[in-house]
Amino acid sequence: MAIRNIVKLGDDILRKVCRTQLTFDDRLAMILDDMADTMYRAEGVGLAAPQVGILRRYCVVDVGDGIIELVNPVIEKQSGRQEGEEGCLSIPGKYDTVIRPMKVRVHAQDRNGKPFTLTAEGFKARAICHEIDHLDGILYIDKVVKKSGSEVNK
Repeated sequence: MAIRNIVKLGDDILRKVCRTQLTFDDRLAMILDDMADTMYRAEGVGLAAPQVGILRRYCVVDVGDGIIELVNPVIEKQSGRQEGEEGCLSIPGKYDTVIRPMKVRVHAQDRNGKPFTLTAEGFKARAICHEIDHLDGILYIDKVVKKSGSEVNK
């Protein structure tokens, strides 16, 4: 497995809508493994394909209870509200307050193409929403309700 370069704010790929992943093969499995390794090395809790330069609809999340791989994820239902600080591996050194749903139900596929549904609450719901936003070219800075005052490292 390899550590991949994380795309930073200013790269156009972060603002593009990703294409559906149609092929479930060893290459996808390798990329998902690389993304997990990259996320852990960078001490993040999530990483989406466009953040490593790939315009496909998949991401990885681990908020401390094990890796979740979401291929072609769709938020089917959301409820509640939480307000909290977020950062992003593509925007190092910056943290601001964003509103997210408290609970989400996501339909996705695993690395083999098998469909599944996942329900997440709290921080896990926040992380999943953050990563799915990346797949649509949306960054957390587009949803800031309160700035923390931290600056982007340049």
